[in-house]
Amino acid sequence: MKTFHAGLLLVCGMATTPLYAQEKKIERTQLPPAVEKTVAAVSTGATIRGFSMEKENGQTCYEAKLLADGRTRDVLIDTSGEVVEVEQEIAMDSLPAAVREGLTARAGSGKLGKVESITRHDKLVAYEAKVITGGKKSEVQVGPDGKPLDHEE
Repeated sequence: MKTFHAGLLLVCGMATTPLYAQEKKIERTQLPPAVEKTVAAVSTGATIRGFSMEKENGQTCYEAKLLADGRTRDVLIDTSGEVVEVEQEIAMDSLPAAVREGLTARAGSGKLGKVESITRHDKLVAYEAKVITGGKKSEVQVGPDGKPLDHEE
């Protein structure tokens, strides 16, 4: 069973990147019961902005887009109702200094925009920032220690 969950984590983790998955907007009424139960728990005190269903290599995950305390939070949930990944918007001034410095270095001459923490199975794995360079949008990531990652999360 661990192999299945590791594979599902890999599949669902990649599902947050549109290049790897087909994302379809759905209504809350279309969520499976286990996913709905998790959504009810994780959305307490938040405004629900929408839902999507994502498929990758035959595996399905659901994303709940939330707004809490003026910050976005996207929660990726597998079909069993397990939270696979959370992307939480973080204020730049609340980041650890090493993370701020790492993101700034990775952005180069670009301007940093929205920053999110990426958590998988309750473990912080990375920080991600939107970058605008010469009118072009991109993203950069660093680890929880502010250092470059070996691979993108």
